Amino acid sequence: MRITHGFVPTGQPHAVTIGNFDGLHLGHKAMLARLLDVARARGLPSCVLSFEPHPREFFAPEQAPARLSSLREKAECLRRLGIDRLHVFRFDRAFSALTADAFVERVLGETLQARYVLVGDDFRFGAKRTGDLALLQSMGATLGFDAESLPTVEVAGERSSSTAVRAALAAGELDHAARLLGRPYSISGRVVHGDKLGRDIGFPTANIQLKHNRPPLMGIFAVEVAGLNGAPLPGVASLGRRPTVKNPDAAPVLEVHLFDFNADLYGRRVRVDFLKKLRDEEKYPDLDSLVAQIHRDVAAAKTYLTQRHA
Repeated sequence: MRITHGFVPTGQPHAVTIGNFDGLHLGHKAMLARLLDVARARGLPSCVLSFEPHPREFFAPEQAPARLSSLREKAECLRRLGIDRLHVFRFDRAFSALTADAFVERVLGETLQARYVLVGDDFRFGAKRTGDLALLQSMGATLGFDAESLPTVEVAGERSSSTAVRAALAAGELDHAARLLGRPYSISGRVVHGDKLGRDIGFPTANIQLKHNRPPLMGIFAVEVAGLNGAPLPGVASLGRRPTVKNPDAAPVLEVHLFDFNADLYGRRVRVDFLKKLRDEEKYPDLDSLVAQIHRDVAAAKTYLTQRHA
C-alpha cells in the first residue's frame, strides 16, 4: 500500500472512500469491502482519503474524542485489508476553509482523479460542512465520477461507530467493544525505556510508547501481546497515570507484564490486545500494598486467560 499526502496529483484514477476511519470498526470494514468490490470490477486502484489531525482535534482540541488508533495503526489495518493507497491531507486552517465545491474539484478531481466515490450516509464536507452526497453526484457527473453512500451498519441493533466503541471502552465493556470492532481493541507501539520500577519490585514490564495522551480506556487489564515472532503472549497491563508513584496529572503510560518471559524487548514494535478489564487504577499507601495488588492482578489475569483458551 502506498501512502501519499497533500495536493500532489497521484497520476492515476482511483476508486475512493473518504473518512477518518478511527478504529476501523465493522461499519468501516463494510465501507472498505464495498470499495474493494467496485475497484476490482472497474479495474481501479482503491484509495482511502483521510485527514490528520482529526478535524475535531483541530477545531476543539480539548473537546475532541479520544483517538482509537494512530495514523500508523490505521495504515497497518488498511494494508492488511488490501487497500492500495492511503492519501492523507493535513487538516489545518487552509484546508478547513476549502469550500465544498473546491474540495471536490481539487481533492477528488485534480489530486485523486476519482472515478468512483463512496461515503457514509451522514457524510458532510467542505467549509461549514455544506457538501453532501447530492453535491458529489452533481459535480461527479461533470468531473467523471459517480458517488454513492453506504447505509449504517448495525451490530445487534446498535449502530457500529467510533463513538459507540469509545463509550464501550470507557465503560470497561471490552467484549462489547470487540463486537463493534470485529476484533479485540488493541494499541500498537514501540517498547521504550521506562523508569524500571516494575523490575525493581519483581514485575518487569514492557513500556509501550503511546502516540496520544488521551487513551480511550484506563485501568488494569488482562491482555495478549502480538508481534514477538510467535503466538500472542499472555500478560497483565496497566494503562494510566500510576497514582501511587506519579503525580496524578502525569501523562498516561502503558506497561505490560508478560508471564514467564524475560527477553529484551527494547525497540520492538508490538500490539497489545485488551481482553478484559480487571479493575480501575487505585492509589496505594505504599509500595508493599501496590505489590500485593499486582500479585492479585496477575492471578486474576492468568485465570481469565486460561479459561478463555480452555
